[in-house]
Amino acid sequence: MAKKSITRRWIFNNLGVVVLALLVIEMVIVYAIQSYFYSSARQYLSSKLNAVTSVLSVHSQDSASNFSSEVRNVLETFNEKDKIELMAINSKGRVVLTSSGFTPDADAEMPDYTKAMSGAQGSDIYKLPSGEKILAVSVPISSMNGEFSAVRMVTSLTEIDSTIMAYIVMVTVITLVVILIIVTTGLFFAGSIVKPIRQISGIARKFAMGDFSVRIDNSSNDEIGELCTAINHMADELSNTEAMKNEFISSVSHELRTPLTAIKGWAETLMLDEGGSPDTMKKGVGVIVNETERLSQMVEELLDFSRMQSGHFTLQNANMDILAELGDAVLIYSDKARREGMEIIYNEPEMLPFVYGDKNRIRQVFINIIDNAIKYSSAGGTVTIDASESDGKIIVSVADTGCGIKESDLAKVKTKFYKANHTRRGSGIGLAVADEIIAMHGGTMDITSPGEGKGTTVTITLPAVTAEPKKKNPGESK
Repeated sequence: MAKKSITRRWIFNNLGVVVLALLVIEMVIVYAIQSYFYSSARQYLSSKLNAVTSVLSVHSQDSASNFSSEVRNVLETFNEKDKIELMAINSKGRVVLTSSGFTPDADAEMPDYTKAMSGAQGSDIYKLPSGEKILAVSVPISSMNGEFSAVRMVTSLTEIDSTIMAYIVMVTVITLVVILIIVTTGLFFAGSIVKPIRQISGIARKFAMGDFSVRIDNSSNDEIGELCTAINHMADELSNTEAMKNEFISSVSHELRTPLTAIKGWAETLMLDEGGSPDTMKKGVGVIVNETERLSQMVEELLDFSRMQSGHFTLQNANMDILAELGDAVLIYSDKARREGMEIIYNEPEMLPFVYGDKNRIRQVFINIIDNAIKYSSAGGTVTIDASESDGKIIVSVADTGCGIKESDLAKVKTKFYKANHTRRGSGIGLAVADEIIAMHGGTMDITSPGEGKGTTVTITLPAVTAEPKKKNPGESK
């Protein structure tokens, strides 16, 4: 199918309508000019004829005067005979006297005279056998004298037509100039739209091929400019996403290889060491179990992320005791923190309102946040966990004294595949998954940090349900 360009469509549609409208306007103007000049000439002849008939009417009432001689005298003394010919027509319809002295042919057409005989006045525009266009006006005077039936004035329209033609040429030139201006500005305007669109089309094809390095030159401050800016911003985001995806693949590959190497190494060691000591066996099995758990956690994160991307991530919601889930997460990492020379301080409240949500997913979020706090802290560090209720909302904060986050990275740490610190293990999707889970519960997850080396605080806010708060069991450990 042939490509239809915007410029061609504009020329055939918009420009065609404009040109047609201008041509119609030009024809209306030409008609108005011609009507104005012809009407003015007709009124002028009518006024002159009325003056002549007024004089003849006076003479017709004077019984002492010879009406025929007076008519001849009026025609001979007519002062505009160089432009207008005055005629007297007898009762038989023939021109018997003229101001020029030349009598027209007896069979010459006089449509104006025919009209005058049917009414008070007759006028007509027609061409003589010679091709000259004339305007003729006749007024009946048969009531004044039986010898004459009408007086008639005839003038050439050659000069008037020349004037009309000059106006027509002027209007046509103006119309052509307007059309030229419209075409020039229209083509410039269409070009200002088509050029960036073609550029966008070419760059979009490069984007489709994975080349996000090109950008659109943008010099306009309109909707096209906004589109170009948006596409350039999209290219920046795609480029960043592509870089983070590649980094994520590299990071995940490394994260998977490390535990797999450890598992394989200890499995080979245990398999070859037939008479090994129980301590070696216990240590090897412990490493395998820990690394397997680590792999399992990574796989779960990847599966959760995949479900979120495909829209298949679901929650099993019910009223839950958030203190129980937070307490379990703290318990899981208490021993780990001690082994790595860190301290977990859990300021557990006496009671908190219930939260409506998926307890397994909420526990997963707590585990992820506490694991990150330990992961990004060093020996001697402290992880402080607080939980409280305010204005119908449950607030849980996890603050560490670890490596902190740069201000430029704070807005990106919850972005998928993003890792602020590349020296620590992790896939870069844990916070993205946690943030999505909290958002699905109608809450928020905020991450703040005073700067590098000054620790990080993660604050989780969840809506509470209107239910009786649950007290902490006396035997429950922190």
